[in-house]
Amino acid sequence: MDTALRTNLALATLFFGVFVLGCAELIVVGVLNLIAADLQVSVAAAGTLVTAYALGMAIGGPILTALTIRLNKRAVLVGTLILFALANLVPLLVPDHGLFVAARVLAGAVQGLFIAVGFVTGMAMVPPERAGRAISVIISGIAVSAALGVPLGTLVGQTVGWHGSFTGIILLSVVALIGTLALVPSVPRTTGGVAGQARYAFAPRVLAVLALNFLVFAAVYSALTYIVPFLNGVTGTSGALISVFLLAYGLANAVGAFGGGRFADRNATRTLIVATAGTAACLLALYLVGAVAPLVALVMAAWGLFVGGMVPSLQFRVVSLAGPGAALASSLPGSAINVGIAVGSIAGGMAISGSGASAPLISGLVIAVIAIPVAWATGFLKPPAVRAAVELTPDAI
Repeated sequence: MDTALRTNLALATLFFGVFVLGCAELIVVGVLNLIAADLQVSVAAAGTLVTAYALGMAIGGPILTALTIRLNKRAVLVGTLILFALANLVPLLVPDHGLFVAARVLAGAVQGLFIAVGFVTGMAMVPPERAGRAISVIISGIAVSAALGVPLGTLVGQTVGWHGSFTGIILLSVVALIGTLALVPSVPRTTGGVAGQARYAFAPRVLAVLALNFLVFAAVYSALTYIVPFLNGVTGTSGALISVFLLAYGLANAVGAFGGGRFADRNATRTLIVATAGTAACLLALYLVGAVAPLVALVMAAWGLFVGGMVPSLQFRVVSLAGPGAALASSLPGSAINVGIAVGSIAGGMAISGSGASAPLISGLVIAVIAIPVAWATGFLKPPAVRAAVELTPDAI
C-alpha cells in the first residue's frame, strides 16, 4: 500500500476515534432527562455526569499521559479504547448513579489520554511542515461529533432510550479499536522520563499559551452555554428552529477545525490573534443584531469558524513550545479548555441571573477582549533550542 495512503488511513482512524469519544462526552446532555428518570435522581444530580466527565478529562488525562509516557503509542491507543468501551458498558450493567459518575470520570480521563497520544502519533506520521494539518484532522473529530454525532445520538436516545445511545457508543468504540489495530502504525516510546518531560511541558512559555486556551474557551462558553435563552428571549426563536442556529455554529466549527491546520502550518501565531479578535467581534455582533434572526445565524456560523479554526493552532503552539516535553504537553490544552469551559459557564450563569439573556454575551466579550493582547504576546514566545523529534520505527509504515 502506498505510504501516503497508509498515513491518510491512519489519520482517518484517529479522527474516527476522537469522533466516537467526543460523542460520548456530550451525548448525556441530549438524554439527561431520560437518565434522571431511569436512575430516579434529579436532573441536577444527573447533570453531575457532565461535570464528572470534564473533570476526568481535565485532571485524569494529563495524569494518565504521564503514567504511560514510556509506552508504545499504538498500544496505549488500543488500551485506551478498551477501557473507554468498558467505562460506557458499566452504567448499562449496573444502574447506580454513583457508579455511573465514577465511570464518567474514567471515560473522560481516557479520552484525554487518547487525544494526547493521538496527536503525538499523528505528528509522527507526517513531515514537520504538515504537523498542523495532522492535528486539525484529529481534533476535528470532536467538532464533527458535536455537529452531527450528538444530534444523531440524542435522536436514538429519545427514540429507544439512553441505553441505546450508550450501546451505539460502545459498538463504535469497537470499530475504532479494530481500525487502530489494523491501520495505525507503531510509534516508539517517548524518550525521557516524566520529570524531564514536565520541565519542558510546564515551562512559562507553554503555560502562557495554555492561559490563552483557558481565556478563549471561557469567553466562548460564557455565551454559548446560554445561547438558547438568548435565542428565545432576544431573537424570538423557539422549538425546532433553535437547532438551525446551533447547527450553523456546529457545522462551521467543524469546517474551521478541519481547515485550521493549514493556517497553523503557515503562521499559528497570526491565526490565534485573528481568530481571538474574530471571536470578540462575533460576540459583539450577536449582541447588536440579536433581534434579527438571519443575521444571528450568519454571525453564529462566523463564530463557529473562528473558534474551530484556532484550535489546531492552540494545540500546535503548545506542542511546539514544549519541545522535548511535547508528549506530555499534548494533553494539557484539553485540560485548559475544560477548565475554561467550566469557568465560562459560571461567568455566563452569573451574568444571566443578574442582567438578562444578553448579559452572557457581554461577559464573554469582556473575556475575549482580554484574550486578544494575550494572543499577541504569545507570538513572541520561541521553542526551546533543544527539540525532540518523534520518528516512526522502520517497520511502522
